[in-house]
Amino acid sequence: MSAPEPTIVATSGGHRPGGRTVVAFDSLVHHAVELSGAHGRRPRVLYIGTAIGDAEHFTARMTEAARVAGFDLTPLHLFPMPNHDDVEGTVLDQDVVWVMGGSVANLLAVWRVHGLDRILRRAWRAGVVLSGVSAGSICWFRGGTTDSFGPELRPVTNALGLLPYGNGVHYDTDPGRRPLVHRLVADGTLPTTHCTDDGVGLVYRGTELAEAVAEAPGKSAYLVTRQGDTVVEERLQPRRLPPVPR
Repeated sequence: MSAPEPTIVATSGGHRPGGRTVVAFDSLVHHAVELSGAHGRRPRVLYIGTAIGDAEHFTARMTEAARVAGFDLTPLHLFPMPNHDDVEGTVLDQDVVWVMGGSVANLLAVWRVHGLDRILRRAWRAGVVLSGVSAGSICWFRGGTTDSFGPELRPVTNALGLLPYGNGVHYDTDPGRRPLVHRLVADGTLPTTHCTDDGVGLVYRGTELAEAVAEAPGKSAYLVTRQGDTVVEERLQPRRLPPVPR
């Protein structure tokens, strides 16, 4: 099974504290799995933790979260070397790719060294659902705002560009994100930019935004567009996803 058309779920969420585990997959991850069309067997989820240096402790947490969720999770590590002989075959064999947050600048550099950027583009076209949180959201767009270079937020503009927009994550919890997105769209550094509060995801079919979804109440998504030398921000009311039993 695969998604009927290229699908991306770009989020500022997907994780929550677990009951018997440190981390559990929340509704946004489950929705990405649902969109993949995996039925009648355990869904196959590829976890990519490049943005946090393939930290082994977090890979263990994701593995436990997947066990509780009923997913078969395969980690893809690139440090100190790829942990699979056939990286492309491994990626294409998945239902969903889930990319962890961290440094999007480092993620992009390492992916390109290993050709993973090209592999993920092929997987997207083949119907593997691409998804992730924070850096794992920005990577699918042209760029966004990041703290990859230090505590002061800066733009990143060389992301994969599968989606022809900018991306603003953590829009309601990091006070520097919104004003910087507005400045970058106003001066043309970023194109029209799609933004998410924490707990919100954006679902794309092909390159078109299909809907905004949320795993938490009172949250929103936003479209920031340039008009002359200023910007207009449009609020999108997300559809609330069913909660994941605890």
